[in-house]
Amino acid sequence: MASRGEQEDVMARYRSPLVSRYASAEMAYNFSDRKKFGTWRRLWLYLAQAEKSLGLSITDEQIREMEANLDNIDFKMAAEEEKKLRHDVMAHVHTFAHCCPKAAAIIHLGATSCYVGDNTDLIVLRDGFNLLLPKLARVISRLADFAEKYADMPALGFTHYQPAQLTTVGKRCCLWIQDLCMDLQNLERARDDLRFRGVKGTTGTQASFLQLFEGDHSKVEELDRLVTAKAGFKRAYMVTGQTYSRKVDIGVLAVLASLGASIHKICTDIRLLANLKEIEEPFEKDQIGSSAMPYKRNPMRSERCCSLARHLMTLVMDPLQTAAVQWFERTLDDSANRRVCLAEAFLTADIILSTLQNVSEGLVVYPKVIERRIRQELPFMATENIIMAMVKAGGNRQDCHEKIRVLSQQAAAVVKQEGGDNDFIARVCADPYFSPIHKQLESLLDPSSFTGRAPQQVAKFLKEEVRPALIPYQSEMGGKIELAL
Repeated sequence: MASRGEQEDVMARYRSPLVSRYASAEMAYNFSDRKKFGTWRRLWLYLAQAEKSLGLSITDEQIREMEANLDNIDFKMAAEEEKKLRHDVMAHVHTFAHCCPKAAAIIHLGATSCYVGDNTDLIVLRDGFNLLLPKLARVISRLADFAEKYADMPALGFTHYQPAQLTTVGKRCCLWIQDLCMDLQNLERARDDLRFRGVKGTTGTQASFLQLFEGDHSKVEELDRLVTAKAGFKRAYMVTGQTYSRKVDIGVLAVLASLGASIHKICTDIRLLANLKEIEEPFEKDQIGSSAMPYKRNPMRSERCCSLARHLMTLVMDPLQTAAVQWFERTLDDSANRRVCLAEAFLTADIILSTLQNVSEGLVVYPKVIERRIRQELPFMATENIIMAMVKAGGNRQDCHEKIRVLSQQAAAVVKQEGGDNDFIARVCADPYFSPIHKQLESLLDPSSFTGRAPQQVAKFLKEEVRPALIPYQSEMGGKIELAL
């Protein structure tokens, strides 16, 4: 346990809230120095193993020594070496060699810094997707359960945030789910499209390895294949400069930015519904909504998602600009930028998915509020049904239209000018002209008759598109998530 002095020292330095406040331990570890430098050592081991199997003079003893020290990293020594050498990779070569004296001569043999740097990045990106995908699947699953439960519940629809034709609570949720299912496909595709940089040398020509193997092209190709397989990739990029193309990073961050846009839209809808008092995110027993207004129930989780999603959406600009200014085989102005944007994109996506899962597991619906809002607006929406019923009863469409126009404007004046309730139906009931359909008014105003095929759409969508997409993640659905903050 850290001493009070150590704790105060930590609190005197800036810490990214992405890690210190929000992100999961798994995603924070994925972008940690321990994961990074441990992966560097494994890549040096893979290279040595493959080079040995293809005939280079590397001993079993050297391999065993490297295997025994993969996680024996002296970070203090590495920091001192980097301060002296001004080169992070060579600092860790020296540090690894210090605990592997027999293998020192063959560590990093024939490789360039990007052999460990870029290949580690690709491993970390792949592993990052593997952490995000089950989380996204869990969010979709929770929302699918919610949509199924409320598939039949009529709710006022909105276009332009103005009252529109009715939908159902479940159908609206399916709009959210559909966007997230697109994101699930995009993340899967981005992960599966990732290739390994492999063993390519300083400018991507593999010249150093061709020299090591005395001009044997087939052994150089086999070396590339062996190391790629050991790292868990099926394919490597056939051509690279010193680095893999920075357009790869664009593709990775683009799908994460798109996920951010989806979550921002979903959580904005929830915030608007909270204002309408129709649906709320979970609100804990002792939670305080406002330091000044005790009655408030602010949608702080959804607000957090929107806040961080905006950051996620902007991060794609970094790799776009980086890819555009990579001169020839590479330039180092990509490095510092990538240290920030790649990690922050995955950390941010991780946070907003965890938060949205928490929200989706505790959504609260207020049916009476939803019903009341329908009653306020439905009378005007029912006018076409009333006209059709009157025509069937022998009335004239144009006469009926004019009667309804006058009565609806009178009712609208009560709502807008007097602040009263919509009394349009009461006016229809009081008008002898509409006596032929007075007994039909209740059925004509049944909200379920205004929702079209929404319930059927929900059922078909969940059965045919959503549930099948979640099958690969069934074993990782887990229980409810609790937020630390």
